[in-house]
Amino acid sequence: MIPKFNEYKERFELYSDDAIKPGLDSVIAALMKVGNPEKQLNVIHVAGTNGKGSTIAFMESILKEHGYSTGVFSSPALVDVHDQIRLNGLPINQEEMDKSFIQMKEAGLSGMLTDFELLTVAAFLTFKRNAPDYILLECGMGGKLDSTNVVTPLVSVITSIAHDHVGFLGATLKEITEQKAGIIKENIPVVIGLLPVVANNVIRNKALEMNSELMIYGKDFKMMPGEVFEGKIQVSIPKRKMKGPHQAINAAIAIEALWKAGVNLQEEVVAKGVANTSLLYRFQEIAPGVFVDGAHNPAAAKMLAETIRNEFPNEKVDFVIGMLKTKDIRRTLDELIPVAHSFTFVDFDHPQAATALELMESCLYNKKRMTNLINDTIILSKENNRKRIVAGSLYLLNRLLT
Repeated sequence: MIPKFNEYKERFELYSDDAIKPGLDSVIAALMKVGNPEKQLNVIHVAGTNGKGSTIAFMESILKEHGYSTGVFSSPALVDVHDQIRLNGLPINQEEMDKSFIQMKEAGLSGMLTDFELLTVAAFLTFKRNAPDYILLECGMGGKLDSTNVVTPLVSVITSIAHDHVGFLGATLKEITEQKAGIIKENIPVVIGLLPVVANNVIRNKALEMNSELMIYGKDFKMMPGEVFEGKIQVSIPKRKMKGPHQAINAAIAIEALWKAGVNLQEEVVAKGVANTSLLYRFQEIAPGVFVDGAHNPAAAKMLAETIRNEFPNEKVDFVIGMLKTKDIRRTLDELIPVAHSFTFVDFDHPQAATALELMESCLYNKKRMTNLINDTIILSKENNRKRIVAGSLYLLNRLLT
């Protein structure tokens, strides 16, 4: 379900399937019909369980500070389909989307693709017309069979590996990593984050098979104490807007990826770009003491808990949580319990949303309640001056804040 996407499909009578169908044959055939726009772009391809959006945001900001133009394709939509395709940091407008749909309609793509595949083609057409200096391309799910995996990038990036989308990517970390490692291309460098040992081994073997130079966080580059990036260059980072120790790792991955992509980085400009990076719903303070964060799986929840400990030492917080039933709810909530004073579980409108009752029954903590009151009162009201964290699905945060 991509907000406002159906409006374009109906207006142009261009039909696609809303199911998830991993595989590249259909999108490759469709891209041939529109002239293979993906072959004419300078792409940095980013996969990973968590951290993709933040890493892309750091790269986008650093490139902007250096005077480069950017295109970004990301998911899911935060407001509607337009923000999944961005030019120089801004969602594309209706006119740009119309132009891509006209091209796809004239090429006869109706009925060939899934929704995400069709949107992927629209993104490539938009980028070809506008010709940004660099394209930051986020995998929708996995990597090997994701519709974005039709590019030959300047560098491939894998930010993190954890359990998620197990129904599509596999039940083990090895199986999941094999899917993510599918974005590694022959003779193209690879930059990876702090990964489990089993994931590291899979990626090492894949990089060796593809003759791809492999740059590993903690070995070839890292963020040192005091926020100093060390790699081929050394950069001292001022205070970041993006909070949490995991964001220091994401920033380091972004810097290394740009370096391996051949961007002429200036240390002072990199520092400014990292410091000024911000992203919706990543530990974002929306009112005094009220934060929103899109932690929706155990690994992301663990990072959120660590951020809370760093930012509010010895404090417990009140959580407001809504999640999709497709996620590992029990383990996600378990990661938050050590920093929780209470949980409030909410219903929200999404076909895959878990009910507040289902969430509450999954929570092994005694201070919990549920509500269907999706409004400012739930978000902004605080008790005894405790911090309030609204977390879980990005679809929930979108419905609460837009």
